[in-house]
Amino acid sequence: MATNVFISHPIPAEVRAYLDDHCRCSAWQGGLPVPRKAILEGVSEAEGLLTVGGRIDDELLDHAPNLRVVSNISVGYDNLDIEALRRRGVIATHTPGVLDETVADLVMTLMLSTARRVPELDALVKSGEWRKGDDRVLYGVDVHHTSLGIIGMGRIGETVARRARMGFGMEVLYHNRRRRPDVEAELGVLYRGIDELLASADFVLLMLPLTPETAGFMGAERFRRMKRSAIFINASRGGTVDEHALVRALEDGEIRAAGLDVYAREPLPGDSPLTRLPQVVTLPHIGSATARTRHAMADLAARNLVAVLSGERPPSPVPELATAEAGND
Repeated sequence: MATNVFISHPIPAEVRAYLDDHCRCSAWQGGLPVPRKAILEGVSEAEGLLTVGGRIDDELLDHAPNLRVVSNISVGYDNLDIEALRRRGVIATHTPGVLDETVADLVMTLMLSTARRVPELDALVKSGEWRKGDDRVLYGVDVHHTSLGIIGMGRIGETVARRARMGFGMEVLYHNRRRRPDVEAELGVLYRGIDELLASADFVLLMLPLTPETAGFMGAERFRRMKRSAIFINASRGGTVDEHALVRALEDGEIRAAGLDVYAREPLPGDSPLTRLPQVVTLPHIGSATARTRHAMADLAARNLVAVLSGERPPSPVPELATAEAGND
């Protein structure tokens, strides 16, 4: 298959070898982040693009007249202009499924570290300020046998629910666009309206994709509906949260704490109020960041790309473009 592919980000050697067996590949050789100009130049003759998170819009597509497929090494695809791709008949793919367990591990880490104040107390020990005395100043809160409210019961939400129910004996509530009777039957999770979920849960986990409808989903009014003792966790997309409202809720004691892996602007600016609040755990968007999982994501992305260029249906097309002509039945 003599097709040209541009690879915008580093990928494992085995994945590159697979692509080289099927395509003529060129790749960005400089450091990260990749300059926009380099991507625009790289796609000028490409039929396939393997990328991570870069904006795919009319500007890029204007520079890529031969492009047939954009393969995103990510489960999220808010970097894609779906309408622009649809107008030009370009297929887009993503990498769901292979990262579910790893992201669920990270979610549980955020829950445990906020509840037991792990970063705050770790800093206390390392600073030499730990003193014998009244241990109540070191108290956290339990995770086991409390309640978890999951907003967005997709694959990752379901995987978290299984850990919470089976491993920690938690009551799990969820809110979703569509009810999940299969998950309710298997795991004993309970569907709730959004207001009831927020008012009832000890931990609120946001697992929504970023769309025009979900932008700023968690705002001031919804934070006010949460328990004052509740902990907020976001491991989906930063744009689904009004960060100013979150900071106010934390500063005013409307919620207990927050565990965050994603932000409206990434990297999180050093002067963000979130970095100064001791009850907030801030991670650098590492939900899928293990070598094994990132390898699996790159491998799936490569197979998606090759499938489309071979005229076959890719394993995981972006749903909104799954019925487009290129490479689909």
